Amino acid sequence: MKHITRYIPNTLTCISLAFGFYAAVLGLSGNYYGAMIAIFVAAVFDFSDGLAARLLKAYSPMGKELDSLADMVSFGVAPGMMLYGFLDKLLHSLSWNDSLPCKLFLLSAFAIPVLSGLRLAKFNIDDRQKTSFVGLPVPAHAILWSSLVTAFSPAVVHTNLSHEALLIGFSIAAVATSLLLVSEIPMFSLKISSFAWKENKRQYILLLSAILLITFWGIPGISATILIYILLSVASCRKSPK
Repeated sequence: MKHITRYIPNTLTCISLAFGFYAAVLGLSGNYYGAMIAIFVAAVFDFSDGLAARLLKAYSPMGKELDSLADMVSFGVAPGMMLYGFLDKLLHSLSWNDSLPCKLFLLSAFAIPVLSGLRLAKFNIDDRQKTSFVGLPVPAHAILWSSLVTAFSPAVVHTNLSHEALLIGFSIAAVATSLLLVSEIPMFSLKISSFAWKENKRQYILLLSAILLITFWGIPGISATILIYILLSVASCRKSPK
């Protein structure tokens, strides 16, 4: 039985990887909602593989490397593909889409997988990130962008929002949030060791915010929740003693 259980964590990681690849395919084809759901499922399996490894005491060096590779696909490549497809669709709606400066906006989507890869490599060799994070975690970043693209994709067809403004705004935001991945800003973990309010105030505030925002705003509320997570982390960093 022990011989079988040691393969469970890596199996869960492989399932996460499969959903990440599926999300990338859906994102590039324009099925943003399906890609977002696939990324969310990949995140669930990404969480469960670590939980299974701890419960079954089935740690392995290969499991650690496999987890990073799966995260790169599910939370780096997949949201990058979604954003690339979205920006490309915006470009085709503009009269000046053949100009070189316009094409360069597509490069902003590359910031997501490239800096996600740097973030994951940094995480694997950083001993400071045992109970919290330094820089924005890649799953949170992927959830932010998958929900943003899904929320705004109808705007390309069904509203009068400026496509130029969307193109420029999303391109700048992609680079800015990707830089948070490799920043030195401390980010709190959602793991809790007790249910005490004092020790988990930020986690409870984030959970309550998520419930309210998603209930009233739907998919945009998911993006807003990640932004609140970033703001809470930055605020806690400023309050902490030097």
